[in-house]
Amino acid sequence: MTLTPTRDLMAAASAAGTGIGAFNVIQLETAEALVAGAEAAGLPVILQISENCVKYHRRLEPIALATLAIARSALVPVAVHLDHAEDPELAVAAVDLGFGSVMYDGAALDFDQNVATTTRVATYARERGVYVEAELGKVGGKDGAHAPGVRTDPGEAAAFVAATGVDALAVAVGSSHAMTQRSAELDLVLIAALKSVLEVPLVLHGSSGVSDDNIAAAIRAGMTKINVSTHLNSLSTRAVRLYLDHNPSTVDPRKYIGAGRAAIEPETARLLTLFATARPVPPAASSNENGPVG
Repeated sequence: MTLTPTRDLMAAASAAGTGIGAFNVIQLETAEALVAGAEAAGLPVILQISENCVKYHRRLEPIALATLAIARSALVPVAVHLDHAEDPELAVAAVDLGFGSVMYDGAALDFDQNVATTTRVATYARERGVYVEAELGKVGGKDGAHAPGVRTDPGEAAAFVAATGVDALAVAVGSSHAMTQRSAELDLVLIAALKSVLEVPLVLHGSSGVSDDNIAAAIRAGMTKINVSTHLNSLSTRAVRLYLDHNPSTVDPRKYIGAGRAAIEPETARLLTLFATARPVPPAASSNENGPVG
């Protein structure tokens, strides 16, 4: 296995009616841990580099090339994706570097501006065989698509996809970014409605604030790509703190960063397995939709 086009992983998950995990890279060790977790589960994974991650590293190329190298050496299929790029030029640069997919995030723009810029990015990427994700929340919502109470309108979503030609759509269905408590409740009826009017896969952002059961139900309702960042960051940070509490004289960062890396691996494997086994409920069993996840 090696670096794999995002399009292939998304198509396989969408056809099977299952979910695929897309986890954010913070640093080199994060990418290593995510791939190790995917290998332990024997499942594909999407590694994401966000615009905020690029700002932290000051340039795209170093963290991008390192992540692409880790993907190429993996024992399972791994795709590399640019997450939440509000700068269209960053999306273009990621395409040129060999990313399998890019997300241009124009959700804070009004509808026409979002369509125009997303179309420009999508056209550039499509000509080079790169998969494109976009985001649509409340039209004109300046707080973004994941502000409290914002929801994606199915009619607007259908019009947006038709106008831009994007390959996947991140939708606002009740989750929020950077939640540290898993208390968000997704609108499963809205997810099903969006699925019914769109031919492209749906993407869930902000899943760190959503319970396992609710994520599984969202996948059964029609969600495909499940983005995770804060949840894994919390586990890593907790492990680093614990290591330093028990080893206060440590000065070698490999010791405590390594502890953080090790904490991510098993949870990555667990989440990937959860997403891959949350299949649509057969009609005869639909009365058990709200039951526990197996």
